[in-house]
Amino acid sequence: MLIKRKSIEAEANHRDGPVKARKIRYAPVTLSELDGVRYLHFGTEWVQGAMRLRKPDWLELEYAQQMMAWMLFIQQPQHIVQLGLGTASLTKFCYRQFPAARVTAIELNPSVITICHSMFKLPEDDARLTVREMDAMDYVLDPAQHDSIDVLQVDLYDATARGPVLDSAEFYRACANCLRPNGIMTVNLFGDHPSYAKNLKAMKFAFHTVLCLPEVHEGNVVALAFKAAPLLDKASLQQRATEIKNTTKLPTKAWITGLKPD
Repeated sequence: MLIKRKSIEAEANHRDGPVKARKIRYAPVTLSELDGVRYLHFGTEWVQGAMRLRKPDWLELEYAQQMMAWMLFIQQPQHIVQLGLGTASLTKFCYRQFPAARVTAIELNPSVITICHSMFKLPEDDARLTVREMDAMDYVLDPAQHDSIDVLQVDLYDATARGPVLDSAEFYRACANCLRPNGIMTVNLFGDHPSYAKNLKAMKFAFHTVLCLPEVHEGNVVALAFKAAPLLDKASLQQRATEIKNTTKLPTKAWITGLKPD
């Protein structure tokens, strides 16, 4: 994310002065709240996700809403996977909106999983929902996942927020291999960062078509990568957009007008 808000812990550390350096595996998971919205940070001002306290299953951030633009092309997914849990907003939304689908979330940091259960209303695992503590690269390279996923939602950032932590051609080829023949991947990118062009170039080697939505939050650009050529019939997409808006309240009109080839 390119949104900035000082976390409660980051502000406290600033007031208390520098602390003795410790060798830790993960950045600290920290929180802040403003106007009824709870934010997740990794010890910095960078926002890693958000939840409106009165609407815990709603997609509060516009880029997260755009990450659902695959719904224009796939109506009944069987398996939806998120790489990077964040505040579990995409995981919760997909779990509620698609009761016939399996939803899997992959998250490396165990503290993120814990805090999503305790502070962001993430349900416990059940027959449809699975949250796995593992590296996203290991997951997509596993042959057991190949040709098993309809939708892959990729939002992989660390505390430095310098672009996705996985951005190689090998990674995106592995993502494509995990998708079924008509599968779609959505990826959160930084539009005004050097990582943007690198990621798009890598995606184009792995996918048939890559489309981008307009920049939001002063930097976030969501890319849609299609394993097979998408049907871009404007009338059909507008009809589908209306259906999605009526059932989910998502701002789908903006998706149609803004969807364009890279």
